[in-house]
Amino acid sequence: MLSVSLNLDSAVGEAAEVTVVDGYVPVIDLSSARSSEAADRRLATVIDEVCRTSGFLVIVGHGVPEHTISEMYRATREFFALPIEKKADLLADPADPLMRGFGRKGSLAASNADALVERERALPDISETFTVNRLGEPDGPRMLPAEADPALATPNKWPVDPGFAEAYRSYYAAMEVLAADIMRLFALALELPEDWFEEKIRRHMTNLTANYYPRQSIPPAPGQLRKGVHSDWGSLTILYQDEGPGGLQVQDKSGQWLDVPYIEGSFVVNIGDLMAIWTNNRWVSTVHRVVNPPRALAGTERYSVPFFHQPAYDALIECIPTCTGPDNPPRHAPVRSGDYIVGKFGRAYGG
Repeated sequence: MLSVSLNLDSAVGEAAEVTVVDGYVPVIDLSSARSSEAADRRLATVIDEVCRTSGFLVIVGHGVPEHTISEMYRATREFFALPIEKKADLLADPADPLMRGFGRKGSLAASNADALVERERALPDISETFTVNRLGEPDGPRMLPAEADPALATPNKWPVDPGFAEAYRSYYAAMEVLAADIMRLFALALELPEDWFEEKIRRHMTNLTANYYPRQSIPPAPGQLRKGVHSDWGSLTILYQDEGPGGLQVQDKSGQWLDVPYIEGSFVVNIGDLMAIWTNNRWVSTVHRVVNPPRALAGTERYSVPFFHQPAYDALIECIPTCTGPDNPPRHAPVRSGDYIVGKFGRAYGG
């Protein structure tokens, strides 16, 4: 079991304690980041231990304005409350490599090759999704190398709801800043210069996806979940989740499923498969799922919004120098970020 306890000296000399929730998913206060080299080193030490163990943490003190979050949440709720016919007008094009737009109920969750995933992925998720990507914005094509598939710059499918696009663009921009700062801390945790990832993520190709878990008027089929067992694909995920019942669970090393705590104003951060490749499996990409609410609360809805951070298309993902040595050779072949994520989407959604 993970056990982390650390006091971080803030800029004003007060202690900001890093606490542990459920012994496995810690809650970390980032408010001391950049306040001093010592604070950054201490945060990096905790992050390294967490990423070696569970790969999941909850962050507070992240600096994202409350208004930015609440406007995104309002827009999300209003969109999914639309009649299905209206949402279907924005249905993701099967030819879009990044599946922007509205996702049908039952689309497969991202998954790895784990036997547990393969057993459960045949059951459709009880959810709807909506996705946008910066590559779908007017300046998106300039983020891509000339040889990239032009379909990667397929325009985003924005709802006509007043304020929706503005709310999502503002939230996306805030996530870009937060993701870059977390990657800076990741670099320090991996004994790298703090700007080591900077050029590799400057032209990132990140999907922002809203998940809607509707009321369950009909009991799910045996084994059917709001979102089945999966691991995320990219470098890291920053997840907003509300307090709706039937929430996120992570599987620990003994196979037990643990609830990821809901803390108002927080984000859940987890490592994706690409970061496990980058770190030569020093850090873990942990499988997780979204469970159904108890039948007594089946009439409640739930929303979550993950920012699936993905490095630039032409960023070469190869073993980080500090994660290999004579007795620890690279375990994965180098791969370009764009080739990797397009391949993942193609296998999951290609029929």
